[in-house]
Amino acid sequence: MNAVPEPLRTYLISKSRNPVDLLNAATLLFGGSIATSPLDGLGSGDHELRGVAAHGFAVGYFVSPLDVRVASAEGRRSYFVNIGVSGAISAARGSLRATLDRSTAGVVNPGDSQELRPVPARGTRFLGLRLDAALVDQEFSALTGHPPLSPIRFDFALDLATSKGRAVRLLVRALLEQLDSGDPLFQRTDVQRSQLRALVTALLLTQPHSHTAELRDGPPPGHPRAVRAALAFIEANLTEHISLGDIARAAHCSPRTISSAFRNRLGLPPLSYVRNLRLDRIRADILASTDPIGTIAYRWGVSHLGRFASAYRDRFAELPSDTAARR
Repeated sequence: MNAVPEPLRTYLISKSRNPVDLLNAATLLFGGSIATSPLDGLGSGDHELRGVAAHGFAVGYFVSPLDVRVASAEGRRSYFVNIGVSGAISAARGSLRATLDRSTAGVVNPGDSQELRPVPARGTRFLGLRLDAALVDQEFSALTGHPPLSPIRFDFALDLATSKGRAVRLLVRALLEQLDSGDPLFQRTDVQRSQLRALVTALLLTQPHSHTAELRDGPPPGHPRAVRAALAFIEANLTEHISLGDIARAAHCSPRTISSAFRNRLGLPPLSYVRNLRLDRIRADILASTDPIGTIAYRWGVSHLGRFASAYRDRFAELPSDTAARR
């Protein structure tokens, strides 16, 4: 990352000699998805954090000598990628250890804790990137044709010196350059989403994980005609009430047949697919719009706000109002 010596120049969150300010700022930046605590006391030194949080991700640039323990908050599913900009960090994820610098990154899975110890007198600066687990699951589904049947767990140390690793590093660099450009185009949720999808896809194809074997089997076969017809119907009518019978008629088959096809190809029933897609679109609109939550939900075909809020919390581990508070 040496080509980006001072990223996120205009996104200062905290600059202080009080390490508590850094810890509080990190919790704020990552939306409460982590809990941080010092490992060996607060110590002294200069602490700085610059960062950006947006739909599906957050990225922070840390300058600090503080040794910290970072734990995942209960109910929040996020992946973290830590990349050195200068200096080095002695890092641990459980029993796994690695030295993080410009050539080695660390990947932390949802629910994992990590310990980060900057190497003294090395002027350590590093990037911390948070990725929503839902985004990783969606890109895995795009690559394989079905969602992961169990949580994806990445290996810890990511070699950025290989050709594939350099691709991840270049995509992170591109994301930072877009944020630093000040161009309103790169503040658009859809543009950022496209960049993130490329980054997550590269991570899934580069870094070994618990489902790597499924990605080595080559591109997935196309969906059967009935499933393609059903997906097209759902996409075109997502703002309307959709029943299983409606989907079956659009696919020209029985409800039982289309349900079986969805489970085999997508790993979930048709109406669950509809619900998840609708929730994803609502979440994107909440983050990108100032409209009331109820207005957005009704616009996407929600008829019962109480059930909607419960389903939203189950999918994203937060209430719609929590999402809106980060706009």
